[in-house]
Amino acid sequence: MKYISTRGNSPALGLSAALAAGLAPDGGLYVPQSLPKFTPPDFDGDQDLPPVAARLLAPFFADDSLAAELPAICARAFTFDAPLRALATPGDHVLELFHGPTAAFKDFGARFLAACMQRLPRETDKPLTIVVATSGDTGAAVGAAFAGLPGFKVAILYPDGRVSPRQAHQLGAFGGNVRALRVDGAFDDCQRMAKQALGDNALRAIAPLGTANSISLGRLLPQMAYYAHSALKHFRVTGAPLNFVVPTGNLGNAVACVLARACGLPIGRIALASNANRVLPDFFAGADYAAQPSVATIANAMDVGAPSNFERLRWIYPDDAALRKALTAHAADDNAIREEIRASESRYGTLVCPHTATATAVLARLRALGDRRDFAVVATAHPAKFDDVIEPLIGRAVDVPPALAALLERPSRSEPIAANYTALRERLIALAG
Repeated sequence: MKYISTRGNSPALGLSAALAAGLAPDGGLYVPQSLPKFTPPDFDGDQDLPPVAARLLAPFFADDSLAAELPAICARAFTFDAPLRALATPGDHVLELFHGPTAAFKDFGARFLAACMQRLPRETDKPLTIVVATSGDTGAAVGAAFAGLPGFKVAILYPDGRVSPRQAHQLGAFGGNVRALRVDGAFDDCQRMAKQALGDNALRAIAPLGTANSISLGRLLPQMAYYAHSALKHFRVTGAPLNFVVPTGNLGNAVACVLARACGLPIGRIALASNANRVLPDFFAGADYAAQPSVATIANAMDVGAPSNFERLRWIYPDDAALRKALTAHAADDNAIREEIRASESRYGTLVCPHTATATAVLARLRALGDRRDFAVVATAHPAKFDDVIEPLIGRAVDVPPALAALLERPSRSEPIAANYTALRERLIALAG
């Protein structure tokens, strides 16, 4: 399998080279040159997540040095479950993606990427610095996946004051080879600075760099696996496709669902759930695509005004009319999110985080419009990560899962940095030294 840039002006690369590069030289994102096709019987006998992932991803690893390592990579990455649970109302389900070490869906992709990067050949003895911009959950997942790994350093950029207190604590709790940089700006500033670093060839000659954002194939490809696994589980029982409502900010998780469907997995409708950052709902309602300044919301991990992975959506569906037919997008503002959190236990039988609440709000809207198909809302994070938002709404403490509690007990340290590339470049050179 070869990988090409969404912008079409870079040479095709094998998987290992595309993983190492992160971003294509023309500034585009790497995508597979073609997509394999599956049918549900292709996965007969594969019940658990790791073997489903290995079978699904085998064509994407074909002819690459990592192909023989794929089963071991999947076994290393997917050590926790992604259960599909029925909710209180018939036909409603939740796909729980928060059972990993940092209580967010990003753990799947970050651990998979780390397992891949450990196995890639290196041209230098210098440590590889993983540069990651985060709106809340990505940074902690990447920090946990790479913490203590020889030959790697991590620089996490996050918007100061625009992540939850517990998210901020997680980001600074790893220490060692993981550095947390709190940026005086928005997530879009963090993302812009990270992309500039990855495209700076002079810097990369001094300080070898990699990425663990959703622009990385090593994050995107494994996220297809839990959609495949849950859709197959549902299909084997019902004989019908499973439909999804996916909370989304930078669009990586949603694109993974779209790719799984495009590869033939039994996935039906895909509805995107946004917060007050309306760039996607506006586009799917017919407006021209245009990046917007991000707006701070209580679903902070989705506060993105320029979603990077929109380029990948347009690669899958080059025609805007076809893209708008393939997906829908809907927004939920802070008031709607609060109402969903307050009502979630009585309405659905489970407490939801602010991001998952955008999905339950959209599901309620789809039901009101008469859609009676089976849907799964994608629960992207554990509600305990957002105690400052949730506890005042429900009037009690949220139970903290053990892995998250252990991180919160560790000391945390971060460093301030200006929202400009020069400041980041200097910091990366110093970190690599």
